[in-house]
Amino acid sequence: MEDGRVRVVIAEDSVLLREGLTRLLDDRGHEVVAGVGDGAALVKVVGELAAAGEPPDVVVADVRMPPTHTDEGLRAAIRLRVDHPELPVLVLSQYVEEQYATELLAGSGRGVGYLLKDRVAEVREFVDAVVRVARGGTALDPEVVAQLLGRSRKQDVLAGLTPREREVLGLMAEGRTNSAIARRLVVSDGAVEKHVGNIFMKLGLAPSDGDHRRVLAVLAYLRS
Repeated sequence: MEDGRVRVVIAEDSVLLREGLTRLLDDRGHEVVAGVGDGAALVKVVGELAAAGEPPDVVVADVRMPPTHTDEGLRAAIRLRVDHPELPVLVLSQYVEEQYATELLAGSGRGVGYLLKDRVAEVREFVDAVVRVARGGTALDPEVVAQLLGRSRKQDVLAGLTPREREVLGLMAEGRTNSAIARRLVVSDGAVEKHVGNIFMKLGLAPSDGDHRRVLAVLAYLRS
């Protein structure tokens, strides 16, 4: 990324939406280097860009694309995460599809997002999410967070967290900064920092992990 500009590859079979996303990002100073309409084309174009030494900063992909409109986009995103482990990926879905979200996030270490398509209408939040994921952060839709954090099979991982710490973790998963969390919960920045520190400690995330601990904290429960 140069001067904050993000290079994006968009995979979306709706030409209208794909062009709309391209215009939206272009208007805010970012660059859409490729736009494709199916999963196979997505894997191909990212491979070509990487081979040329110009990989994108982030991929934005619809979960459902041709030919079956089920999970082609997701499977392409997962393959990209295997072939290009450092490639940030943000997937878009019409609904909260828990299995898809878990499969994508469970193998991810950095730069990952899962948003509902309705969120695209909130232009500033969507663009912020694209940039955040490109920089190695997370951007999970609040509805996705609510479902994933509420799964009973994950309770063993979160059992040591207080209700407030779970709330903070959920807001972290949405990609919010400590200051944004403090404003949302109407508490001081110091209080949020204390909660975040406790979350890191209880999830066994060492200080040596640096800022990456925020992503690890969000994803730790998916690896149980």
